[in-house]
Amino acid sequence: MQRVTNCILINNDHVLVLKKPRRGWYAIPGGKMEQGESIKESVTREYNEETALTLMDPQLAGVFTFNIFEQETFIQEWMMFTFICRQYTGELTKHCKEGELEWVPVNRVCMLPMAEGDRLIFKHVLQSNDMLYGSFHYTTEYELLDMRLDPFVSVTSYEGDAQ
Repeated sequence: MQRVTNCILINNDHVLVLKKPRRGWYAIPGGKMEQGESIKESVTREYNEETALTLMDPQLAGVFTFNIFEQETFIQEWMMFTFICRQYTGELTKHCKEGELEWVPVNRVCMLPMAEGDRLIFKHVLQSNDMLYGSFHYTTEYELLDMRLDPFVSVTSYEGDAQ
């Protein structure tokens, strides 16, 4: 099982997101844990590697499992630990090898193209201080097949969130 950490960094009513070149989808900056790291060490290291920013006291906001299927055959499983942070030091890098970094207004984040599970994670973390637990099943093309969230996050339209 692959383990990854990421962080939703909020500053001046904006969220730092990463636009991945493959699909043009936006994601939460972060990456794979290394052997022996704690999840907090991992998120701090990975975030700094992608953004050149140092997170100040990131807090765990959600824990998720992802199962990937090709047709009905199980292909891969990974676990993601999502943090939230509101303070950082450093200056944002001009070049990120993972994609384009962009500060997006909080009220527009959920309207960006992204994996549906990420949209629900953003929606919950930006609106609640409660820890979110979830399990997502995707196809190899990242079509969401099934999910379970605790607490439940509504999958209704996001356009109303931007008002």
